[in-house]
Amino acid sequence: MPTTESGVDAPHRRRAPPGLANDRSSPGPRAATRAARSFEEGLADGRHGTDHDRRVRESIDEFDLDELSAAVAADASRRGVSFRSANGTQAFRIDPIPRVIDAQEWQLLSDGVSQRVRALELFVRDVYGERRIIRAGVVPARCLDGAEHYEPRLMGMGQDISSWITVAGLDIVRDSDGSFKVLEDNLRTPSGIAYAVATREVLGAHVPPPTGLRVRSLGSAFRTLGGALRAAAPAGAGADPLVVLLTDGKLNSAFYEHATIASHLGLPLVLTDQLSVRRGRLFAQLDGGERAVDVVYRRTDEDRLTDDHGSPTGIAQLLLEPILKGTLACVNAFGTGVADDKLLHAYVEDMVRFYLGEEPLLGSVPTYDPSEPAVLEMILERIDELVIKPRSGHGGYGVVIGPHAKGEDLRATAEMLSAAPERFIAQETIMLSLHPTVTDGRLEMRHIDLRPFAITSGENVEVLPGGLTRVAFDQGALVVNSSQNGGSKDTWVLA
Repeated sequence: MPTTESGVDAPHRRRAPPGLANDRSSPGPRAATRAARSFEEGLADGRHGTDHDRRVRESIDEFDLDELSAAVAADASRRGVSFRSANGTQAFRIDPIPRVIDAQEWQLLSDGVSQRVRALELFVRDVYGERRIIRAGVVPARCLDGAEHYEPRLMGMGQDISSWITVAGLDIVRDSDGSFKVLEDNLRTPSGIAYAVATREVLGAHVPPPTGLRVRSLGSAFRTLGGALRAAAPAGAGADPLVVLLTDGKLNSAFYEHATIASHLGLPLVLTDQLSVRRGRLFAQLDGGERAVDVVYRRTDEDRLTDDHGSPTGIAQLLLEPILKGTLACVNAFGTGVADDKLLHAYVEDMVRFYLGEEPLLGSVPTYDPSEPAVLEMILERIDELVIKPRSGHGGYGVVIGPHAKGEDLRATAEMLSAAPERFIAQETIMLSLHPTVTDGRLEMRHIDLRPFAITSGENVEVLPGGLTRVAFDQGALVVNSSQNGGSKDTWVLA
């Protein structure tokens, strides 16, 4: 569990100015041209330089960057901040250079995230209810038919589940003009809240904000999440519902987060073999004996009710009956994944207009459907300019970034697209903004994105201030996931 102790004996003074290196020389001429159009953040001077970034850089220049990075890494390791990949448990990398977002900019972004999540919540309710948006022709019915996480067993439950989306983690990138755009909506099992808090705690012990720079606190993150989990309880659960966090155990890639959240909120951390169902109620075998469960915060890799063969999953056999009987709430609800389907992402701005009667405050990265013959033809013609993604993929795997891809990879991708266009989507290439990042003892520009977290409790949607800025440590890389040599930066939202 993250602590607030610094683990630092003395400041790490630098021996010589590190400078700021340019990282655009090696990806190739086409990629270099694209990278040159990336929006540059965190600069002390120049076109996009800001006074608060200048002050942060001045404070960073007091440190030896090698020693600072080593101290931050050692502190994160001591706190147990880690993730698991195919190579086993790995340290979670934290870059010591914070990203700064000013108050006005954050307010606009936060309002856009909140608006988007409210519309997505109404969309999921509608999908499993009256389907007004389908009848109105705003979203094609075929988009639902091909959505991997659409759950037909939940039809008719639209209004019976009070909160479909309790925790949302959107992936947001910054375009070349500095505008924020949503790359993906993550609604099934969004992770990162505990990693954002850990990043803040670690960096706060080593790189405090310069005097006079007021940074909004993340101290209420766990409390806000806990309140939302309790608020999701079914009617009749009482003032003190039993909430459990369901995990796969230590083999889950984000088990550190599961254990951290459970510890902070005082929630039982349970495995499926501790659960049973009787007479439409879910029970958990806990240290104090068996107890009826009101809310399951599901953090398992299995997030569907049926497998690829149409048979009930093990999770469904435990949770579906209590959910249908209204005795159990699951956070996030099964079926929510229909709203973060990568193809339906293309229609979220229309959802905002349809359900809320408002213009979207936050745009989506333009997304295309290859199953339309004319669109497929356009994608194949521009395949070296676009990003191709598996419609149901995650974690950055299977993504082909046209401007960076080799010729043989593009040809193979074109063949897969032509053979099964319904399994993919295409998006315009947004090069992700660049931010100064410690690399071999000096500062170099690396690509970043942002995952802000929106937590819904009743009718209130609260966006945590900052969220998790993710950074790709490899030169020119556009995939920021931890499993592919990514890490985090602290996100300072100014008060």
